Amino acid sequence: MHNTPRLFAHQEHTASWYATSSGPTPHYPTLQNSVQADVCVIGAGYTGLSAALELAKRGFSVVILEGARVGWGASGRNGGQVLNDVACGMETIAQQLGREQARRVWQMSLEAVELVKERVEAYHIDCHLQWGYVHAALKMRQMDALRQWQQQAADHYDYHDFNILEGRYELDPYLRSSRYIGGLYDPNSGHLHPLRYALGLAQAASHSGVQIYEHSPVQAIKAGPPAVLNTPQGQVQANYVVLAGNTYLGELAPALDRRIMPVGTYIIATEPLGESLARSLLPQNSAVCDTNFVLDYFRLSHDWRLLFGGRVSYSGMSPLNLKQSMRQDMLKVFPKLAASKVEFGWGGFVDITMNRAPDFGRLLPHVFYAQGFSGHGVALTGLAGLLMAEAISGQASRFDVFSRLKHRPFPGGPRFRTPALVLAMLWYRLRDLL
Repeated sequence: MHNTPRLFAHQEHTASWYATSSGPTPHYPTLQNSVQADVCVIGAGYTGLSAALELAKRGFSVVILEGARVGWGASGRNGGQVLNDVACGMETIAQQLGREQARRVWQMSLEAVELVKERVEAYHIDCHLQWGYVHAALKMRQMDALRQWQQQAADHYDYHDFNILEGRYELDPYLRSSRYIGGLYDPNSGHLHPLRYALGLAQAASHSGVQIYEHSPVQAIKAGPPAVLNTPQGQVQANYVVLAGNTYLGELAPALDRRIMPVGTYIIATEPLGESLARSLLPQNSAVCDTNFVLDYFRLSHDWRLLFGGRVSYSGMSPLNLKQSMRQDMLKVFPKLAASKVEFGWGGFVDITMNRAPDFGRLLPHVFYAQGFSGHGVALTGLAGLLMAEAISGQASRFDVFSRLKHRPFPGGPRFRTPALVLAMLWYRLRDLL
């Protein structure tokens, strides 16, 4: 497995409200010699940090190689929504694995959210974790789908905490916008500051003995065993490898790269609105995501800004006039912010699979991977790291539930899969309008 040095190898965190509000971030050294470890993890995002932390707790020596900075990719740029479930929905899981195994996946998705809470508390991570989530409907057919999911969750998964918000009267205590007609409230999902969470996990891993190296992109892997991983200035020899680079692995793992698509998503942050104005939009400080395929998602920050995300790009090209175009989308939801300035705008890539189901598995008996979180990664990545640590420790039953999910490469190959997906997205945009 080979790779050329990544262009992001010397980059700092992307300019965003997250980076600005995180303050000075700890720097970890660049690998400049040869080291040995039980496990080498590629990628210092949530998945890699979680795996390293759990492995260190089990007595393994662990090295993390990060091409840029801790949390440089999606882990430090995302919408910060901590959600149960999986992006494809539980019916896709049930169709592939059967209802009994789907119940196991559902319970593990709840565990993933609880794991975030436990880690924030155990490691004193100052990431402003807040509970409450609204899945908002724009049309009656979307409300019907939310009612159906509430019933299925109760009947098939014994989950009774969803609360249907019928009409504006029941929605207004959580979300005040004439754009939406109702929603589904979940008290057990929520939101946090994603970069601060990543930095907190890294600090916890480092304190547990994990060696973290930044600006150390992996150029080539000799599979072994033992595996040998080369960086521009150093080398790691390890008995196990964890691939946690998602869209940035590229030629290091071409078989995995064909099964995911990098999708651009974008966020703006307003100026501080003040608590009164902010709570007039989201009275309970809940996270919100609408039910469109090309969706909007938003929440409040701890300093009372509105963080508003959406505008996906399947072409790899960022929207022109990003802040202005996103602001227009925001004003469709909250017209009363017409006089409020937008101070930040940024984007990044999430990794999606063809069926939006998570893709966990092994390339070789000693080479593990987890990818394809498809927008549900804040919580599920932590579970992925835990399950890989369990599997490396010899307890693979839970990991193998996910590894049995089948995945197909995106059609069209490297040259044509992006244009094909852009055309498909035009269909979904039209469907959202109907």
